[in-house]
Amino acid sequence: AIFRITPFSEPADLDSHLAASGYGRFDETAVEATLIDESALPASAARPLELTRWVHAVGDLRGSAAEHRGAHLARLEALPLALHAVVLEEQGRVVATGLAMVEGDCAGLFDVVTDPAHLRRGHARQVVSALLRAAQALGARHAYLQVVRDNVPARRLYSQFGFREQYLYWYRGRVGEQH
Repeated sequence: AIFRITPFSEPADLDSHLAASGYGRFDETAVEATLIDESALPASAARPLELTRWVHAVGDLRGSAAEHRGAHLARLEALPLALHAVVLEEQGRVVATGLAMVEGDCAGLFDVVTDPAHLRRGHARQVVSALLRAAQALGARHAYLQVVRDNVPARRLYSQFGFREQYLYWYRGRVGEQH
C-alpha cells in the first residue's frame, strides 16, 4: 500500500502512525499557485501541438514506453477540461513541452519537461509563459502546479511567475513498494 499524505490528511496523526509502522517517506512535492499576470509573461516561441503528437513528444523526452504513452493519452482524452499542449523546438526537434488544463478560472500546469541536453537555456521559461498566456485566454485567472520539493532550479523558475508554495504532500510506503 502507498499512502499520499497532505497537511489535510485525517486522522491528523496518520503520518506518525505510518512512520512508526515502517512506512518510509518519499517523493516530497510542493503544490504552488499564482495569479496569472499577463504583464509578467515574457515572449515565447513555444507553439501548440495536437495532443497525440504532444504525448509522443513528452514520451520521447522522458523515454516512456509505448504503453505508458497510450495510457497517458487515454487519461488526457477522458478529461472534460480544456487542454492546451505546447512544445518548443530547436532545429525541428522538440526540446521542451508543457500542458495547461483549464477548469473555470483555474489552470493546472503539467508535464513541463526539458530535454536534459538543453537545460538552462530558458526553454522551460518560454513553455510556462506560453501555457499561462493560453490559460488566461481560456478564462483562467489562477494557476497551480506540482514540483518536487528539492528541484531548486524549477522552483526558482516558477517563482519568477509568482508561484508560491501552498502546501507539501508526500508518500509513505514500505521498502520495495516505493516508486
